Amino acid sequence: MPENNSGQPAQPSTDQDQGKKEGLLDKIQQLGQTNVPQMEQSNIHVVSIIGQIEGHMQLPPQNKTTKYEHIIPQLVAAEQNNKLEGLLIILNTVGGDVEAGLALAEMISTMSKPTVTLVLGGGHSIGVPIAVAANYSYIAESATMTIHPIRLTGLVIGVPQTFEYMDKMQDRVINFVTKHSNITEEDFKELMLSKGNLTRDIGTNVVGKDAVKYGLINEVGGIGHAIKKLNELIAAAKPEQNEDVIQ
Repeated sequence: MPENNSGQPAQPSTDQDQGKKEGLLDKIQQLGQTNVPQMEQSNIHVVSIIGQIEGHMQLPPQNKTTKYEHIIPQLVAAEQNNKLEGLLIILNTVGGDVEAGLALAEMISTMSKPTVTLVLGGGHSIGVPIAVAANYSYIAESATMTIHPIRLTGLVIGVPQTFEYMDKMQDRVINFVTKHSNITEEDFKELMLSKGNLTRDIGTNVVGKDAVKYGLINEVGGIGHAIKKLNELIAAAKPEQNEDVIQ
């Protein structure tokens, strides 16, 4: 039997030890570190919407995507879980499928529990409705939001019926954004249809403080601000405890 450094017979490795080693290797490969902070018994559920929002069509494997069929069950579970009191949605997205993005935005806006969104890096295109869907929204100072008309592939639409469909879909986006933020329909359309702000395109790229100035986002801030605000909303949503009046 092989001996260890102390001269004692080495104990054979168990299946449990082997499982720990494999788990450690998985963390190193996936996260680049051996351990991450745990959020045990947290009353806040975090949903991240990263990369391109994937809808009815599967995107190429090299694309960083958020599949809306993965997010919808999370939102339903968070709504039903009595231990979860609030939802934090973090966005760094280039946009994606319009109907999938609107579906997520509608679900977030109709949740009964307090919700806060935080735009980091970018909340572009159909990410804009998701960013404004929560009870309160934040954007990092360096983050941007691209507002542009709805388009398919960049080709000219030559069929009147297709144009009418796209125009109605665009109205759905405009109505949702103006209903769930402080921006007016006129200002949002002006940003959407502005010429010259984006190279070889029409639309506007709004940065941090400008998003707040236009009324799209409530406040410039980061993760600390977002969690603090969410905790405030959770505390405000709890029913007040009535004092006993028994003499």
